[in-house]
This record gives sequence, C-alpha cells and structure tokens, in this order.
Amino acid sequence: MLKKIGLGIGLIIAIIGAFMAFATASFEPAGLASAAKINIAAAPAIDTPSAARRLGEAIQFQTISHQSSSENKVEEWTKFQAWLSQTYPLSHAAMVRVPLDGQTMLFHWAGSDAAAKPIILMAHQDVVPVTAGTEKDWKHPPFGGVIAENAVWGRGAVDDKGSLIALFEAIEALRAQGFTPKRSIYLVSGDDEEVGGTGAKKAAAWLASKGVKALFTLDEGSAVIADAPVINGPAALIGVAEKGYATMRVTAKAVGGHSSMPPTELGTINLAKAVLAINDRQFPTELRPPASTMIEALAAKKGGFVKVAAANQWLLGGQIKSKFGETPSGKAMLHTTIAPTMLQGSPKENVLPQSANALINFRIAPWQNSAAVMAHVQKSVAGMPVELAWDSAPREPSPVSSTTSQGWAMLRAVIEAETPQAVVAPYLVVGATDSRSMVGVSDDIYRFMPAMISIKETAMIHGTNEHITLDNLGRMIRFYARLISAAAG
Repeated sequence: MLKKIGLGIGLIIAIIGAFMAFATASFEPAGLASAAKINIAAAPAIDTPSAARRLGEAIQFQTISHQSSSENKVEEWTKFQAWLSQTYPLSHAAMVRVPLDGQTMLFHWAGSDAAAKPIILMAHQDVVPVTAGTEKDWKHPPFGGVIAENAVWGRGAVDDKGSLIALFEAIEALRAQGFTPKRSIYLVSGDDEEVGGTGAKKAAAWLASKGVKALFTLDEGSAVIADAPVINGPAALIGVAEKGYATMRVTAKAVGGHSSMPPTELGTINLAKAVLAINDRQFPTELRPPASTMIEALAAKKGGFVKVAAANQWLLGGQIKSKFGETPSGKAMLHTTIAPTMLQGSPKENVLPQSANALINFRIAPWQNSAAVMAHVQKSVAGMPVELAWDSAPREPSPVSSTTSQGWAMLRAVIEAETPQAVVAPYLVVGATDSRSMVGVSDDIYRFMPAMISIKETAMIHGTNEHITLDNLGRMIRFYARLISAAAG
C-alpha cells in the first residue's frame, strides 16, 4: 500500500513538474503589442550641446509652484514663454497657440488629414521649490542652468523642463527639414502640475469643447530604468495608469479642559488608537495589471526561476508578491497604500483638545475606488468614537490604457529604436501627472520620459542636485522627433 501511495505521489509530482516546465517554456507576457509593423524614420540632425545650453537658459526662469499661489512669481512664466517664442521660431510659426486663462500653453499643429485622430504631447512648465537651507548642498546653483560634468544642472532639468525643451527642440528640428504632420498634434504645457494641475484641466476642457478625441496622450511619469527590478538591467517602463489620490480626516471629539485634570477618556488617545487600527489593517497586495504584466515582461527577459514563477503564478504567485513587495516602491504597485501624514490637537501644551484630527493619505489602486477605501476604513474603526470624512473630493484611479493599441505599438517601436537593449513593459504610476485630465479626450494615456536613469538617481527628482546628462537630452529629442514622425508622418 505504501509503495502504491509513494508511486502515486511521485506521479503527481512528475505531472506537476512537466506542466510547470511546459508552461515556462511556452511563457510569453500576455497582451503586449509588437512594434514590428511600425516604420521608424531616422532622427533629424540634433545639436545636443546647443540644446543643452538652451535647457540651461530655461532652468534660469524660476517658474516655481508654491503651495500658496500668492507666493508664485507670475512674471517668470511670462518671461519664460516669451523666451520660448524667440528661441523656437519655427515651432511657433507652425503651431497656433490656443488662448486659455492663466499661464498654461496649448498649441495646435494642424495635420493635413482631418479624419485622422490627433495625438497629445505634454510637459509642464512649473517646478517645485528648493527646500530652504539645502541650496549649499547643490553642486551648482539650483537655478543656474549650469552645464558641467556632461550634464545640465538645476531644478526642472528632469521634472519637467527637460521634456518640454526636448519637445520644442524636436519640433524645431522637424520643421527645419520641412516636416508637416498628417495627423494633428496638440502640445499641452501646464503651469501648475506640481500643485494640482488646474491648467491641464482647462486645456482638457477646451479640447473636449472642440470634440477632440486623441489616439493617445504622452506625458511624464516613468522612464528607462537602468537597473530595473527583477532584471537589474534597462527597462522602459511605460505608465499605463496612475493611482487615485484621497485624503481622509479622522476626528476624535472630546470635552477638553485643563491638562492638570485629565478625564478618563481623551480625544488624543481615541485618535491614536484609530490611526493605529487603520494603519494596521493594510489593503492586501494583489498581482493585477498593470503591475503583474510588468513583472511578467521582466521575468520573461530574466529567465531562470523568476520566469518559472511568473509562468506558474497559480503555485508561486505568493513568492512573487513577497519578493516584489520587499521595497516600498514595489509594494506600492500591488495595493492601495495607507499613509498617516498629519496630526492636529491642542493649540497649547497644557490644554486638552476638544477635537483631535489626523489626515491619512491613500493612493488608490486601479482595481479599487474611494468608496471601497471608505468602507475598508469604517470596518477598521468599527465601534471607536471617531468620525471619518474626506478632507477634499477624492481623485479616482485612472483607467488602465491599452498595451495592444496602435499608440502602444508606436511608443514601443521608437523606444526599441532608440534604446534597443531595454525591455518594454507597462507600469503603474504611483504619483500623479497632468495627463489624468485627458481621460475624456484621449483613447489611451501613456506616461513615459525617454531618459535612462537608475533607481538611485530618481531621488534627485524634487530633491538635491537635479540634473540631466547630455546623452539623455539627445536621446529625448530624438525620441520625440521620431515619435512625431511615426505617429503623425
């Protein structure tokens, strides 16, 4: 009997092993359109050193979006836009600027085929402030636009004047060789992306009023990561969705009074217990698109046990989640995140507050919404003497854009032409971009900047010593020029 049981177990193991081997051997990431049928033209002649000098000049305009708009220097935007007009005369002659309230720029480059769906290209003008007291930590002045060490240094070099200048450089170069698009192109450059993106909303409203429905929109949001997870090599991660954003106010009311005579029940303690309960009950991690598709694409490249696991997620999915979730950035793509960020209580150290408040920020995964988040938190604090409310209207997750569309194939083709060593994969943007406003006027929205940077280098974005190499600047200009040629030529 034992022998028969042993033989049966061995047979089952052999069948499972054979099944896993077959699944691994035939494994390909699903739903990623090939770029084989897309023709990519050669890039126009690019003078990268001259482009770097112009980017350096652009950085010198302090188009800083402060949290309070009263601190903004509007004249900096005015001077910057005048400089753009003077610096890129061919682009401004080819495109018509649409008048909008405020400083957001919306240009229309009319195509010869009115029936063809247009494309929307985006890059914002504003930058974040430099943290007071950190100026001395910069190798070069943050608004100097210095060219040194084969790079352009300063706030906005990467986020996002680098992309904006690269777009103008590409259009200028295309016009210099006589290029005229068949498909119309809209260039949208928001003035306040860093503090909410109202400018992009105005541009989207105008486009909607004209009945525009674009083939795709391309904005910032990801890049070619030189040391991407799983493969520890280059991967062009195209953001196909971005998480939602919501901040919840948790309030614990109390009698208040003098701290020398504290009652048994304190609002601050009730609040602390509620915040801990909410934080302790995290949303479960899940292998869902687009993160799961990204992992599959990277695993197919990596091979070995990683590919075995990706091909047999029915058995090894838990190990994939565990490994990928070892870093905060990786785990953030697998679930809705919960982050208590602000606490408010008494106005004075010896006064018991009558109301203690906490703000908790949620970045909502594409498979959930704000209603599901509220229901989840309500269960977490069931029976506790606290009130829950959204601090402001939540922003729901964006739709997940297609990875089988014509737009995806065009992007992939240009990426593979410019960076053939990189794996192309979809990506979930855990932050926010201006492109979210284009949901109603574009079939698909992609978030990708064609610079190659390491994971460590991403710390300079909104941080110290922001810079972009001349190699990356040249790559970006060529990418945008070739994409425009492929999509609108």
